[in-house]
Amino acid sequence: MRDSKHSPARAYWRANLRLLSMLLIVWFVVSYGCGILFVDTLNQVQLGGYPLGYFFAQQGAIYVFVGLIFFYAWRMNALDRRFGVSEED
Repeated sequence: MRDSKHSPARAYWRANLRLLSMLLIVWFVVSYGCGILFVDTLNQVQLGGYPLGYFFAQQGAIYVFVGLIFFYAWRMNALDRRFGVSEED
């Protein structure tokens, strides 16, 4: 009998949680960090005539969030194939 600590389902879940944790950290840094904490520093740089801190608070964070969604879907498809749970089988 296989040790439940090393089962494929547990490894898949651990990899999924690692990916989610990484993406949530990026999400937090971009939304809270760039939009609130580092806004004064980012405002030293202009992007399209607007301060970069303003851009991140208004538009940039949304672009990053959409990018994170596509990245998550791409990585989860690869993870599903690696663990044999892909919908493309």
